[in-house]
Amino acid sequence: MTDNYGSKLEGNIDIPEVDQNFKGMSISLSNVNAREWFTKTREGVKPWGEFFNFNKFKVPKSVAPVPKRVVRNIEQFQSNYMFVFGGLIVFCILTSPLLLVAIAVCLGACYIISLKNQERKVRILGKELSLVQQYAAVGLCSFPIFWLAGAGSAVFWVIGASFFVIMLHASMYITAEESEAIELEMEEV
Repeated sequence: MTDNYGSKLEGNIDIPEVDQNFKGMSISLSNVNAREWFTKTREGVKPWGEFFNFNKFKVPKSVAPVPKRVVRNIEQFQSNYMFVFGGLIVFCILTSPLLLVAIAVCLGACYIISLKNQERKVRILGKELSLVQQYAAVGLCSFPIFWLAGAGSAVFWVIGASFFVIMLHASMYITAEESEAIELEMEEV
C-alpha cells in the first residue's frame, strides 16, 4: 500500500478487542454478586447525549405527573445516576485537600501493612495479628484524622447534592409517554 506521496507503507497492527462502552476499563472482582451487579450497571448506562438532551427537559404543568415521571426516569437512568453520584464523590474529595491527605495516609498505611505481611507476619507483644486485625487498627487510628478532615460533612454533602441533582433531572426530564402526548397535541394544533 502506498500513501499520497508514493511512499510504501507496510506492517502488522494488532488491535486488542475492547468493550465499546468502557474502553480500557478493566476491573476484576472476586465476589460473583458484585461482578454481576457491576456488569448489569455498566450495561444499563444510557448514552450521555440522551441523558443531557436539553430538548426533553420540561417543567411539569402540575405536581400530579411528577411522581410517575421520577419513578420512570430513575428506572431508565439508574446507571447514569450512579455515575453522577460517583462523580460528586470524586469532586468532593478533590476539592477538600485535607480529606485527600487523610485518604492518602490511610491507603498508604494499608499498603505498608500489605508489604509487611508479605515478608513475615506482624507480631505485637508476642501475639501474631491477622491482616484483618491490622486493617481494623488502621481504621480505628484513621478515624480521628477523617473526623478532623471533615469526612462526615463531606458524606452528607455528597448525599444531599446527589439527591438534589438526581431529583431535579428525574422530575424535569419528560418520559417517552409524555413526549408522545406532546407530539400529538402539537399535531392537533
